[in-house]
Amino acid sequence: MVINRLYIALLFCLTCLLSNAQVKSPGASQTGSILITGAVIHQGNGDEIQDGAVGFKEGKIDYVGSAANAKPLAYDEIVDSKGQHLYPGFIAVNSTLGLQEIGAVRATRDQREVGSMNPHIRALIAFNTDSRVTPTVRSNGVLLGQITPRGGRISGSSSVMHFDGWNWEDAVIKADEGIHLNWPRIERWDWSSRKMKANENYDKQVEELKDFLRTSKAYCLGDHDKTDLRKEASCGLFDKTKTLYVHSDRAMEIESAMNMCRDLGIAKLCIVGAYDAPLIIEKLKENNVSVLLRRVHEMPKREDDDIDLPFKLPALLEEAGVVFALDNSGDMEQMGTRNLPFYVGTSIAYGLDKKKAVKTITLNAAKILGIDDRLGSIEVGKDATLFISAGDAFDMRSNEVTRAYIDGRLVDLENHQEVNYKKYKEKYEAEER
Repeated sequence: MVINRLYIALLFCLTCLLSNAQVKSPGASQTGSILITGAVIHQGNGDEIQDGAVGFKEGKIDYVGSAANAKPLAYDEIVDSKGQHLYPGFIAVNSTLGLQEIGAVRATRDQREVGSMNPHIRALIAFNTDSRVTPTVRSNGVLLGQITPRGGRISGSSSVMHFDGWNWEDAVIKADEGIHLNWPRIERWDWSSRKMKANENYDKQVEELKDFLRTSKAYCLGDHDKTDLRKEASCGLFDKTKTLYVHSDRAMEIESAMNMCRDLGIAKLCIVGAYDAPLIIEKLKENNVSVLLRRVHEMPKREDDDIDLPFKLPALLEEAGVVFALDNSGDMEQMGTRNLPFYVGTSIAYGLDKKKAVKTITLNAAKILGIDDRLGSIEVGKDATLFISAGDAFDMRSNEVTRAYIDGRLVDLENHQEVNYKKYKEKYEAEER
């Protein structure tokens, strides 16, 4: 029995090594200048340019405009993309991509720590740049993400990473940009009655949370002889260098979180999930609160809600003027990140303006993460992190990413799923002949 277990362990290790060996190396730094011409440019800020051109040198965009006004002789390489579509790199917010490889294998799950109050836990140092899942996500235009821990009352700190690096130091765009807090639930699921019941410990849990943040603020603003890592990590919430991400869906819970932040002087607040956001839109706007909206490809949370309410939530928030981005967290979220563009497509079908829809996974996400000075839109001076699709990137029938660049580097779009598709396509086509 011991020998059999040893063989299984060795087989698993060899499988992991083989998987890593199949991941392509990151692209080489941009050397020559590149001009992409003829594409429909979806800038990410709500504007489009028909028959446009984008030029970039040394990883930075230096031309955006009409192809007719571009100067091709000033560039080393011309990419003819006539009839195709060009987008900023899509951003996966609140993601555990790179923190979990195989859900059924404990050794590959690194998104959750023990304990309740863990603001000092850093997701970026656990980020796996050799994940086999990441290349499948890049192939749909998702080129960067907010890598986020899970679990506990305070899960830890998230960081923004791009998806083409040798290691986490190489991939990080913005380290420890926010702290994630799971707000106590007013109701809990009771398995014995199979119904939702009031959480009798709700007030106690909220007070424990407030007490931790109050003592953290006192620590951060006062003098102390010894370093407390948990409280030290929280200091960014009070000096406005970090965002507090509160994970909650219920209106009452969200209002309580906003009141707590106002009382403690936490200026940067974002609600993650936010199913009830349309019920408290004015309060969200008054408090300048942004939203990472829950996965729209899900059923309604209440029996009396419209069956298509999740599909309509983005249009409702956009119409009200709330800054929001689309979130993919939930079951099988790592591999499901590739579906992020199609959530936008569904939102368009249910009332979201198509030009504004691009912002929900580009510029809006960049604004919430505090990286909009570098990323999120195709504008002169920003990083050349963008991709070309043969068709509409939000339509699963026509989305076909033909080229992608991160900081001007050409990214290899091949992945194991594409390899297997081509392999068996050739096999069955040969059999038909």
